[in-house]
Amino acid sequence: MLKLIGAALIVLATSLAGFEMARRLSERPRQLRIFKSALQALETEIMYGHTPLHEAARKLALQLPEPASSFFQTFAGQLTTVETTVKEAWEKSLAQIWGNTALKESEHEVLLQLGENLGKHDRYTEQKQIMLALTHLEREEKEAHERQMRYEKMAKSLGVLTGLLIVILLI
Repeated sequence: MLKLIGAALIVLATSLAGFEMARRLSERPRQLRIFKSALQALETEIMYGHTPLHEAARKLALQLPEPASSFFQTFAGQLTTVETTVKEAWEKSLAQIWGNTALKESEHEVLLQLGENLGKHDRYTEQKQIMLALTHLEREEKEAHERQMRYEKMAKSLGVLTGLLIVILLI
């Protein structure tokens, strides 16, 4: 009886690990879509609403799901409460939420590069920078979606099968 409970726990643990890996694979494209829509909304606020950056960030924080909501909330707070540059506020906000995302280092670089150029140029140059970042994120989203399609089922199956293999080897 004890062996059976132990075997079930092993299979359960490895299955959960496989499902967690699959969840992260499916979470990355979703988060990329969220950040893309956030940047499109930011562009609209800057170009057509003539909204100051801190106010646009505050509006976006109320409209967007996590993790973009936390990012823009922190960004708006940094801009209004701390004496800092836009670049520093962007970097600090990104660093604060990065551990809670499923995004990769390439997306981090794209967002950091965008933050370096925000607040330095006129609206049209900022629009071009946002469009460039959107292009990069679009490419990353396609790659993430392909990875999800290719590996999501495999990760789930591998978790279950690894548990079964361990149980068979132990018996």
